[in-house]
Amino acid sequence: MIKNQPQHLVKLTVGQRIPLTIKRLGINGEGIGYYKHKIVFVTGALPGEVVVAEITQIAKRFASAKIHRIRQKSPDRVTKRDQYDVGGIELEHLAYPKQLEFKRDIVKQALKKYRPTGYKSYQLRPMLGMSEPYYYRNKAQFQVRKVNDRVIAGLYRRGSHQLVDLPTFSTQRPATMKVMRQLCRIIEELQLPVYDEKQAAGIIKTLIVRESMATGQVQVTIVTNSEKFIQQRSFVERVIHDLPEVVSLMQNYNPGKTSLIWGKKTKRLYGQQQITEKIADKKYQLSAQAFFQLNSAQTLKLYQAIADALNLTGKENLIDAYCGAGTIGIYLADQVAQVRGMDIIPAAIADARQNAKLNHCFNTHYECGKAEQIIPHWQKMGFAADAIVVDPPRTGLDRKLISSIIQSKIKKLVYVSCNPSTLARDLVWLARKYRIAYLLPIDMFPQTARIEVLVKLSLRTDD
Repeated sequence: MIKNQPQHLVKLTVGQRIPLTIKRLGINGEGIGYYKHKIVFVTGALPGEVVVAEITQIAKRFASAKIHRIRQKSPDRVTKRDQYDVGGIELEHLAYPKQLEFKRDIVKQALKKYRPTGYKSYQLRPMLGMSEPYYYRNKAQFQVRKVNDRVIAGLYRRGSHQLVDLPTFSTQRPATMKVMRQLCRIIEELQLPVYDEKQAAGIIKTLIVRESMATGQVQVTIVTNSEKFIQQRSFVERVIHDLPEVVSLMQNYNPGKTSLIWGKKTKRLYGQQQITEKIADKKYQLSAQAFFQLNSAQTLKLYQAIADALNLTGKENLIDAYCGAGTIGIYLADQVAQVRGMDIIPAAIADARQNAKLNHCFNTHYECGKAEQIIPHWQKMGFAADAIVVDPPRTGLDRKLISSIIQSKIKKLVYVSCNPSTLARDLVWLARKYRIAYLLPIDMFPQTARIEVLVKLSLRTDD
C-alpha cells in the first residue's frame, strides 16, 4: 500500500481488529488514533494508550471502534463507578483533573478553529471544577420498558436503541435514583401497561424525576402514550404511601412514535404544580417543563461569576436574553436598576413572572418573543440597556441578535455558552465591536465531555 494513500481508500471491515496508539481525545471524549492515515474514533480510549480496537462503523473519512484490549494503559485511567455503555459518563474512566484539562483544551481548539480577532491573546482562565464530581444531577429522564416481565428504566446504549437498565447512576442525585427505582416497582406490581415501541402500544413511556437540593422536594412526571391512565388512583395512592418526598406528581401526554420526550399537554395527578429550588437567597418555582440547570451547586458558582463579570454598580438596565424561568435576571435583580428578559416559550415567561413576584423583584419585566425582535422594539420605546446576559441553546446566538446587540451599543456583555464551537463562531462577529476580557470555563457536567463557558465582553470605545 502506498504510504500516503488517501484515507478514504484504506480498507477496513466491521469486526476487524487493528492496533492503535491513541493520540488525543475528540470533542465527544472518544480516543483518536490513525490507521494507515485513516482517523479512528475509539470509545473509552485515552491519549497515550496502545489498544487493539475493534471496528464498529465505517464512513468515508473515518471509522469508529471499541476497545478489544488495552496493551498499554494511560496513568490517567481510573476505575469507572458505572459499568454501563450509555451517554452521560463518557469521561468517567479519566481522572477528574485530566477531565478539566481536556475540557479547557476544547475551548482552546474552538478558538483556534474559528480565529476570532485577537484570539491568541484571550485570557482563558482555569476550569472551575467540583470538589465532589459525582451525585450532582438534580433531574433524571429515563425511558421505561418491560423486559422479561420486569419494568426497567434507563438510557439507550450508545449508538443503539437498546435500553440499558440503570439501577444505579453515580452522576444522579441519590433521591432521584431512589424515586426512579421505586416507581418501577410500583408500575411492575400494579401491572400497568408499559409502552412497546414495536407494537406502538402500552401507556407508560418515560419517567422524569426532579429533586430540589434546597428543599428536598421531588417532582415526578409520567409521560404516557395515552391520555387515559389505567389504574391512576391506585398508582397515585402507592406513590403517596411509598414516596412521601414526592410533592408534585404530573402526567404528560405524548402519543405515538416520536423522538421528542415531552408532549404538549401536562396535567396534575397529585400535589403541587411546582417544586421550589433556591440559589443563594433567591427562590424559584419550577413547573414540570421549566428549564433549570441540572447542577445546582455549580449553578450558584456560575451566577456569582456572571455578577463578577458584569461588575454591577446598581444603576444598570440589564437584559436577560433567553431568560427561561428568569433565574439569572432574578439573581441579579437586587444589583441593578431594572431587569428585562425574553424567551420564546410562553410557559417559561409565566414562570419568570411568577418567580419575580416570589422574590419581591418588582424591577423586572418579561416578554415572550425573540430577542432579536424585542430588543430593537424596547430601544424604540426608549429603553436603553447598559448590560446584557445571553445564555443561548447549543446552536448559539441568532445572527440578527448579534446585530441587535452591536447596533444597541450595549456596554457590558456576558455570554454563557454550553457549546464552545458556536461560541467561538459568534465571537468572530462580536470581537469586531467588543473586547474579550476573559473566558471562564465551568464544569457543570463532570464525567461528561460537556462544558459551560462564561465570556466577559465590553464595548470597544476606540472605534
